[in-house]
Amino acid sequence: MSPSARKAVVLVSGGLDSATVLAIANHEGYACYALSFEYGQRHRVEIEAATRVVAEVGAVEHRTMRIDLAAFGGSALTDRALAVPEAPTRGIPITYVPARNSVFLALALAWAETLGARDIFIGVNAVDYSGYPDCRPEFIAAFKELANVATRLGSEGGRFEIHAPLVELGKSEIIQRGAELGVDYAATVSCYQPSPSGEACGRCESCRLRCAGFAAAGLADPTRYVVPRSAV
Repeated sequence: MSPSARKAVVLVSGGLDSATVLAIANHEGYACYALSFEYGQRHRVEIEAATRVVAEVGAVEHRTMRIDLAAFGGSALTDRALAVPEAPTRGIPITYVPARNSVFLALALAWAETLGARDIFIGVNAVDYSGYPDCRPEFIAAFKELANVATRLGSEGGRFEIHAPLVELGKSEIIQRGAELGVDYAATVSCYQPSPSGEACGRCESCRLRCAGFAAAGLADPTRYVVPRSAV
């Protein structure tokens, strides 16, 4: 990586999508500053996965910020009293964390301003996804406009770019792209309710989308499941 490479803040959750986005940003020549969040999620295994992903894919620096979205509740990912659904649901599912991507991007924007970076990468996807409103192209476009009126850079005539390279790709396309870039998906965790040792349940919507993505891509699924997929 060139010392003069353009800086970018890359959101890294430890999941399949964000690992792919980090690999894409690296491949495009950015000096990547990875940002992860311990936001009150039910399991720490995704934080551990994010650390593995950054170590394997590469970044100039990796920071994990602690914030407490669990204080507000309202999501099965932050409230243990709410069950993670294992059957398809209508509308926006209970696994949606209110305003999560808005908060994450706002903090990424703050770090980008401090670094002198004009580029932020996020792994949202609006094709094979759970229907979250903050994963759509409209959200990314709106946040970009916000970023450019709410910052010193924007007020002085500069422009931030919010990159969402996966937003219109299916899960199999994302996996194929990551495989081309050498992403080790065994290091990632996508499950909404993984075991303490990081094994995926194989039943939640995120597991189903991931498993179907590998099948459609014609690639072996490296995910460790609590029980074999054939038994799920």
